[in-house]
Amino acid sequence: MSNAKDIRGQIKSIKNTQKITKAMEMVAASKMRRAQNNMREGRPYADNILRVAAHLASANTEGDHPFLTEREEIKKVGYVVVSTDRGLCGGLNINLFKKLLKHIRHQQEQGREVEGSVFGRKGAGFLSRIGVPLMSSVEGYGDQPALHELVGGIQSMIQAFREGKIDKVYLVSNVFVNTMTQEPRILQLLPASIGAEQAEMPNHSWDYVYEPQVYSLLGMIAERYTESLVKQAVAENIACEMSARMIAMKNASDNAGGLIDELQLKYNKARQAAITQELTEIVAGAAAV
Repeated sequence: MSNAKDIRGQIKSIKNTQKITKAMEMVAASKMRRAQNNMREGRPYADNILRVAAHLASANTEGDHPFLTEREEIKKVGYVVVSTDRGLCGGLNINLFKKLLKHIRHQQEQGREVEGSVFGRKGAGFLSRIGVPLMSSVEGYGDQPALHELVGGIQSMIQAFREGKIDKVYLVSNVFVNTMTQEPRILQLLPASIGAEQAEMPNHSWDYVYEPQVYSLLGMIAERYTESLVKQAVAENIACEMSARMIAMKNASDNAGGLIDELQLKYNKARQAAITQELTEIVAGAAAV
């Protein structure tokens, strides 16, 4: 019965693991609903601030703002990478890093330097492994981070762009499509693409008197718009993380159930073989007597 005992121990171990994965699935499902609500609540702000920035850009008569103007020569590119702090969320981070690595290699082939600002431990570890220097790193921001907890991670990149140390900035994050689908996305963050074609402009054309001047106000609004994009990207990534973890834990629980069924069948066969062997030995002993 030694073989049967080993199989029984494996079944017990897998059942314990299955209990953990089911508990993690339920926790992720609960957090996913809150994360989706936070994500949806942030979308109107991002849309409205884009509309305000587009209106200011159309009213600006003092020349192109640096935050909105493409530079002729691109020497250095910055990446704001939004990843997770924890694993056990399927291929969410892997798919994002594959797309990011391809984009970075393309920039390096053109002779451009790259630098990153990271949200999440997984992203910091990945950029360190491929040799990309980090300008800033924000870790442990939780499931409902406030804007002031995230601004520090993007301000250094904005300042570097303002001073001309970085010529273009990309935002790398996951986009929440639905519970089953999360897509990696690379969006140009700076120079910002702000215009009437990006925002739903109203049909009326009112004229305003701005104080301070439109040019300086546009810079402040463009900075707030950039911060809102990062905040929304973090919120969407959290929703993606919870959805991916829930699905991964459900698959793990289902796989554990299938493995338990297979081991249970092996255990029954091993136990039956042991009983048959004992009966054979008893019958052979009786016949010898």
